Amino acid sequence: MTASLSSRSTRLFMALTAFFVGNAVVAEFVGVKIFALEPTIGLPPFGWNLFGQAGSLSFTAGVLIWPIVFIMTDVINEYFGRRGVRFISFAAAGMITYAFVFAYAAIHLAPADWWITVNEDRGVPDMQAAYGNVFGQGLWTIGGSLAAFLVGQMIDVAIFHRIRTMTGERWIWLRATASTAVSQLVDSFVVLYIAFVLGPQQWPVSLFLAVGTVNYCYKMVMAVLLSPLIYVARHRIEAYLGPAEAARLKAEAAAD
Repeated sequence: MTASLSSRSTRLFMALTAFFVGNAVVAEFVGVKIFALEPTIGLPPFGWNLFGQAGSLSFTAGVLIWPIVFIMTDVINEYFGRRGVRFISFAAAGMITYAFVFAYAAIHLAPADWWITVNEDRGVPDMQAAYGNVFGQGLWTIGGSLAAFLVGQMIDVAIFHRIRTMTGERWIWLRATASTAVSQLVDSFVVLYIAFVLGPQQWPVSLFLAVGTVNYCYKMVMAVLLSPLIYVARHRIEAYLGPAEAARLKAEAAAD
């Protein structure tokens, strides 16, 4: 990649990096909320029973955004190779850490007296407590999430390139879906294990397996449903770069 900002490939990489990092940071913060699938889509509870756990299907709100991150990983992998994915992964991890440091700093600022009860009539009697609970995820959760994210990304890029070596330019959907399948199997369970089994909540193994399995299945369904977006992104990128530059980037990425 050339260092010149006039280069289309450099501008493309900067845009993809910014969008990737932004999505990863947002996913971490909105992931505090756990939502029930059936009431969200207007259906009665499915009454599922998995590993002895029953009730509505529950997900972290972060799953709304993480599939976009997976697609971005595969697109960047296609044109910028292992080094590109490693760069964006560590950049995202650094920005997530940076965001949480300042979130903790903000939590510990002394609140204005009037602000604490400003939304009492809207069902929030203590804004300071609400703010702290939403933005102050425990260190176990942060550590688990970052570890799972980085491990998953490194697995994703390795499998993507292994399949690419075997198939060449064919079957981008296969390398994208297969790399996501393995990387997210690791990601879905590592984050829960560190955050909620090793962490202070001490989840039972049955709950850990049930929630991990449900989240993994959702991610895989979304990975399959969103796979056409990879072809759309590829078409737009090659139209922007031009055939010669796109071919050069892909050749360099494959040899990375």
